[in-house]
Amino acid sequence: MAPDAEPKLWLGGALRLFQPGRGAHRAGTDAVLLGSLLAPPDDAVICDIGASTGAVGLAVARRAPGARVILVERDPDLAACARRNADLNGLGSRTLVLTADVLAPGAARRDAGLVPNLADIVLTNPPFFEERRYRASPIAGKARAHGFVEGGLEAWLRTCVDILRPGGRIGLIHRADALPACLDALAGRFGGISVRPVHAKADAAAIRVLITAVKGSRAPLNLLPALVLHDATGRFTPHVQALNAGRAWIGES
Repeated sequence: MAPDAEPKLWLGGALRLFQPGRGAHRAGTDAVLLGSLLAPPDDAVICDIGASTGAVGLAVARRAPGARVILVERDPDLAACARRNADLNGLGSRTLVLTADVLAPGAARRDAGLVPNLADIVLTNPPFFEERRYRASPIAGKARAHGFVEGGLEAWLRTCVDILRPGGRIGLIHRADALPACLDALAGRFGGISVRPVHAKADAAAIRVLITAVKGSRAPLNLLPALVLHDATGRFTPHVQALNAGRAWIGES
């Protein structure tokens, strides 16, 4: 699907983004949350795995002026759009875009630039569904963004741990009901796992989980206070309004 003819303001106007046309997978609240999950040191190398048009990685780059960002996207058209967005926002000199398949065999990943010890922080929004377990969108790009092969989540996170430096941190967002699968995939590779449920409203069940972890750590799991998106009137809570404007981090309240 062709991208928008003009870039749209995003993150309270902090970024201008070209995105795929309406009906395709576009950056929204999940991207805002992931891009606000881990406040990096200014000199960090941050890798956005499954970057699409670069919203998450570029959001972090905008807020951490000394950081370098690697955007990893398998779709060549989306990768080209991510490069365009990096340049459009004056972040091209600090941004590397890799066209690479996270689920490819190890040699192919390394040939594409996904080498060990590449990053200090990995941020990722893995596809939410495995094939045959959901009704795929008729829009090809959206279907690819939302689903992958059986066992794909574990393979996806294996790549994340491979490219992280020792002691590096991962941040990911997933469906709330996928928490057991995420913890299973992280087990033995990460410790210091922190889980924050995300609720649409305070009295509703969680719809997402935000997970952070440290490569090689032996620290125990930590269950954090919930993040509530909307108040009783349906408006974003003040904290989430600040996140949407790029003025806060998830851990702040």
